[in-house]
Amino acid sequence: MGDGHPECPARLEAIEDQLIRARLDGLFERREGPLAEIPAVLRNHSLEAIAAIRDNIPEAGAYYPIDGDTILNHHSYQAALRAAGCAMAATDAVIAGDIDNAFCAVRPPGHHARPGNAMGFCLFNNVALAALQALDGHGLERVAIIDFDVHHGNGTAETFRDDPRVLMASFYQHPFYPYSEPEPESATRVNIPLPARSGGDAVRKVVLEHWLPALHAFKPQMIFISAGFDAHREDDLGEMALVEADYAWMTGQIMQVADEHCQGRIVSCLEGGYNLSALGRSVVAHVKALAQLD
Repeated sequence: MGDGHPECPARLEAIEDQLIRARLDGLFERREGPLAEIPAVLRNHSLEAIAAIRDNIPEAGAYYPIDGDTILNHHSYQAALRAAGCAMAATDAVIAGDIDNAFCAVRPPGHHARPGNAMGFCLFNNVALAALQALDGHGLERVAIIDFDVHHGNGTAETFRDDPRVLMASFYQHPFYPYSEPEPESATRVNIPLPARSGGDAVRKVVLEHWLPALHAFKPQMIFISAGFDAHREDDLGEMALVEADYAWMTGQIMQVADEHCQGRIVSCLEGGYNLSALGRSVVAHVKALAQLD
């Protein structure tokens, strides 16, 4: 998105570097996702939203601003299709039993992307499209989306606000971008605002007292994770205070729910995380927990 923009290619490089440093890079099966097909993207995004990206792709070396934070370059449309395609392909593979679970190291992120427009660094909503692939593509009846990014996943919440097939559970810093108003808890909405400087104790209380009871009552057949790591205490784009152990613990709790209710089926999609060292270390903690390496 241009020099100095926090949503940069170095994010994925930092993840690769930390996987190598932790001697984990050779332990996982790696797959390149396909480009998402437009009919699948249309499950969540309008033709106008797709066209606003596709038709405004600039020439190589130039940029086109969708808004002050969200900027297109010559490769953005293909990258967005690839990120969404990764999430949907991972969903297919997990449901087929080909793999146990998956972490999609993708960019651009997705959870701010609304059905009608891109925003907040996000072009297409990867995790929403993955969930819809499970529901509409494979006929699952109930899925859960867990979002632990520092920012509220407003695009995901909008997509599934009136869909009883989807439980969304999250915490997010409030007040903070995208300045969503807190909503009452319900059987399918457990999105808990937390004040700045909240740390692991506050987040673990949310998980134990809010997320887990809702998840066990809902009994999802598959779980999707919007895995944002910008609530880390070293990340300057947020003001929360999580550390790697908190991400590992949360992932472990989600794994237990998945083992009990949905045959362990989890697809996790990278969202935020902009301090490169903290991002890489946190992803290592998350992936190790998914692979049950601790």
